[in-house]
Order: sequence, then C-alpha cells, then structure tokens
Amino acid sequence: MRPLFRLRQSLSYVGISLLAAAIVLASTSSYAKPKRSKQVVTANQGTVGLISGGFGSTNLRIVADLATVLNKKHKLRLLPMIGQGSVQNIDDILYLKGIDVGIVQSDVFEVFKKTGKRPDIVQSVNYISKLFNVEFHLIGGSSVTSIGQLSGKTVSFGVEGSGTSVTASIVFDRLGIKVKPVNLDFDLAVQQVKSGKIAAMAYVSGKPTSVIAALKRSDGLQLISVDYAKPLRGTYFPAFFSYGDYPGLIGKGDRVQSISVGTIMAVYNWTSSRVGRRGVRYRKVKQFIDAFFTNYKALKKVPRHPKWREMNIAAEVPGWKRFPPAQERLSVELKKRKNGI
Repeated sequence: MRPLFRLRQSLSYVGISLLAAAIVLASTSSYAKPKRSKQVVTANQGTVGLISGGFGSTNLRIVADLATVLNKKHKLRLLPMIGQGSVQNIDDILYLKGIDVGIVQSDVFEVFKKTGKRPDIVQSVNYISKLFNVEFHLIGGSSVTSIGQLSGKTVSFGVEGSGTSVTASIVFDRLGIKVKPVNLDFDLAVQQVKSGKIAAMAYVSGKPTSVIAALKRSDGLQLISVDYAKPLRGTYFPAFFSYGDYPGLIGKGDRVQSISVGTIMAVYNWTSSRVGRRGVRYRKVKQFIDAFFTNYKALKKVPRHPKWREMNIAAEVPGWKRFPPAQERLSVELKKRKNGI
C-alpha cells in the first residue's frame, strides 16, 4: 500500500505544481500583454508599405530615398518593397494588404483598357504626384542600325507585367513594327542579344541606369535610336542619351534619340467610400502625403538620385485623377509658392 500511497502523493504534488505554474503564467501574461500591445500599436501606427520596381531599377533607389528623407520615428516609417512591374504593382495596390503606395508608369492604364480588366480603374486608382520621366532603352546587336530593321525579329519586352513590357508593346504597336516579343529578365536578355539568339531588348529605367552603363560596344551591343514619331506623342515625351550617360555605348559628342514615360506614385482611392475615409489605411496614406509635400524639396538635393531634380509636383498626368487629399495638399503648397513662402 505504501508505494501506491507515494504514487498518489507524487501525482498530487505534480498537479499542484502545474496549477501554480499556470496561475503564475496567467498572471504574468496579464501584466505583459498590455505592454506588448502598446509596443505593437506604436510600431505599426505610422508604417506605410511602398512598392517599387524590380532589382536594379531606378524606382528601387527612389523608394529608398523616400524612406531616408521622410521616415520619422513612431510617426512615419516607409517600408520599401521590390515589385514586379507596373501592372503587378497596380494589382498589389488593389488587392494586397500592406501595400499603400506603388511606383508605376503613367502608361500602365493602357493595359487595362486593352484587356477590359478593371473598367473602373481610373476611379479605383489615383495618383499622388508625378515624379519624373524614365527613358526607353532599346539595345540591339551591332548589325541593327534602326528600329525598323527589327520587323519580324525577336525582341525581349522584359519580364511580363513589367513597365518595360507595357511600354515596349505600345511603342512597337503604334509604330506598326511587328516583332516576335519574348519576356526575358534583363541579364538573360543581354546574354541572348550578345549571342544573337534575339535581335534586341527593351528596358525602361531612368538614365543613367547602372546595369546599362556597364554595357559596351566592344561586346557587340548598341543603343538603337527611337524617333519621337507622331503616334507616340501625347503618351510619351522626347528624350535622348549622350556620352555622359553611357560612355561604353555612345561616342563623345554623339546623341541617341529616344522617348520617355512618366513615373508616378499611385494609391487606392480610399475616398470612394465612407468606410475607406474612416479607415486606418486612409489615415496612413494621408500622413505619407503630408510628409511628402512638406519635404519634397529635400529630395531634390544631393545625394538623392539625380532624377529627383526633374520633379514638378504640380505636373498633371493625362488619363489619371489625382487623389483628393493629395490635391488638397498640393493646393496648399502652390499657395505658399505664390506668396513666396
């Protein structure tokens, strides 16, 4: 009987110990939880998710500049993210949690109009501000002397859904040059142009971009001229490349004509519903807008990306609607400018 009694006694001690541990744990949690909740609220109250272009793109550097200049501890913290291009960024703005602002090209709506997807896109997605223009780079083998010679040949339009794929498809379509498009990433496209597997590749990025600056004519590559033809006007702008931009591809004193497309900050139109206007994400975006318009002059200074010097916050984007809180904040800045403040 004694061993059985000892077993029961041991089990009782175990039960009491477990009960005591549970009580201590519960009491500790009750004290710790409020403190942890406060930390969570503080850490998240000013976070804004900002999605950019792919690795190596100008837009990635741009969102890094925005985070550096605008971040303010516990009040505003931008979370830069690598995106997969303008089309995907629009989808991410519409559907993904945590994506508040996206960097996209101004011609991206052409894709939605062509496919009929999201017929209400102009109302659903607005812009905060135009940032600057980015250039259309067309790189071909040494035997290609004009864009017209690409007719019937294989050309990389960049990764599917990227800003490059959008602009390249529109440009070749409007110019009436029928090519065989393929969707290759930058490095693979360069490799295949060098080997002659494809005739040329397109790449949209702000000049000078480091990945193109690393290319050389000695590798059998060159920038192909794209004239500012009438079918391209209205959507695009004239541009050019010089020796200072790409000394490995362009000789001193030479210029290569091209086009450029607007880069803008896009946002979901939270003002389209009463619920949206009362939401946390609307408040965060508005907070970001206030910080941007307050500090945009700092973005134009060295050592920020040279493209910031081209920014005109009052520039309008054809086919787009400005986000109402951004329009209100812009009006304040323009009034200050008028009064010499």
